[in-house]
Amino acid sequence: MSGNGYGDIFAGHTRAQKRVTPQVAAERDLVVEDVATGFCGAVVGFERTYDGDFVRLEDGRSRTRLFAMREAAFLIDGSPVTLVRPVPKAASAKAARSASGSTRVEGLRARTALPSRIWVEGVHDAALVERVWGHDLRVEGVVVEHLEGLDNLGERLAEFGPGPGRRVGVLVDHLVTGSKETQLTQGLGPNVLVTGHPYIDVWEAVRPKAVGIAAWPKIPRGEDWKTGICRELGWGTTQEGWRRVYNAVESFRDLEAPLIGAVEQLVDFVTEPN
Repeated sequence: MSGNGYGDIFAGHTRAQKRVTPQVAAERDLVVEDVATGFCGAVVGFERTYDGDFVRLEDGRSRTRLFAMREAAFLIDGSPVTLVRPVPKAASAKAARSASGSTRVEGLRARTALPSRIWVEGVHDAALVERVWGHDLRVEGVVVEHLEGLDNLGERLAEFGPGPGRRVGVLVDHLVTGSKETQLTQGLGPNVLVTGHPYIDVWEAVRPKAVGIAAWPKIPRGEDWKTGICRELGWGTTQEGWRRVYNAVESFRDLEAPLIGAVEQLVDFVTEPN
């Protein structure tokens, strides 16, 4: 008992401790629920305003909203968390590998382009190949050109004149047994290699998770595929849809395996010694 005669007024009691909410890095595609509104979506970006940091969430219907990154403002599996911006990866680790997963060559100087070429069907195919394999192709001196449609292949080959040391690799969409694409790419000679993927369009060769969807919608035959995709996903115009697809691809990990394998085959074919 203390000298004042009242004893220890805190005896038998413990001081309430403040509960600490765990911090979680808001990595892209992380699914969280906003406590205040119940809005549930995947992380797709960040914005900074005079009020602080905000995270942008996108739900399953492609609707996006901004939410302040306040303490205990979100739920993951029903438990409160505080979202924080992801810590950027070390620059040295990022520089060690290119987007295709190959070893990055620093201080690369432009080199004379090889006589051989890689041809793709359209500008979207060319843009995605450049986004992932651009570094590798510049190291090797390989130029990628688009055909503006596979129907032009025969005419372009006749103009180019493939031969030893002057090879052509062709990347084809929807290369499946019995398709028109398969019929147009047979019997082209030993200096032409055709590879491809089974998807209707190169957009579909991007992993659904990368663009924040569960799966690519099925579009009825006879309807323009890209137009149908943008309608089903609420993406607006095909130009707006393409921006979503292109910006979602950061490395080979965002692509389906058949496309990766097809491009790697072509790079090997046009760069191997005669």
